[in-house]
Amino acid sequence: MGILAIVVLPFLIVIIPIIGLIRKVAVYEEFVEGAKEGFQIGVRIIPYLVAILVAIGMFRASGAMDFFTGLLKPGLAYIGFPVDVLPMAIMRPLTGSGSVGVLADLIANFGEDSYVVKVAATMFGSTETTFYVLAVYFGAVGIKKTRYAVQAGLIADLASIIAAVIVCSWLLS
Repeated sequence: MGILAIVVLPFLIVIIPIIGLIRKVAVYEEFVEGAKEGFQIGVRIIPYLVAILVAIGMFRASGAMDFFTGLLKPGLAYIGFPVDVLPMAIMRPLTGSGSVGVLADLIANFGEDSYVVKVAATMFGSTETTFYVLAVYFGAVGIKKTRYAVQAGLIADLASIIAAVIVCSWLLS
């Protein structure tokens, strides 16, 4: 596998320009045009990115995270959900960097080999930053009507959170 990884990248770097030359495509010019488009998309995304990061900062600073955590803890503890990963379940659909911070806090508090951290890491890997994707990417390309994107994303996140808890309890308990 290591040899394959070493060979594939140079092969692609050589083969793509060769195919472009055979098809009489100005490879460098096309690359530059693509880079310009990527930069323009990046510039269009920045306001949405700033908005979602400010909103998440306000959510955490206002105490809403602590409120929701306190509200849901008793019921979740009753059904066997590790209540210490609840901040990860709340934060992950909102932001990737915020959920990395939550995961880092859990690692610092419980240790990297603890059950809580393993459940949180599984949640981190199996869920998506739904609201971030909707705000930044949908906003950048001008999609106003999201139809069922929010519902589908949140249902997928909930299913992943539940699956993370079930699989980790099954494999690690």
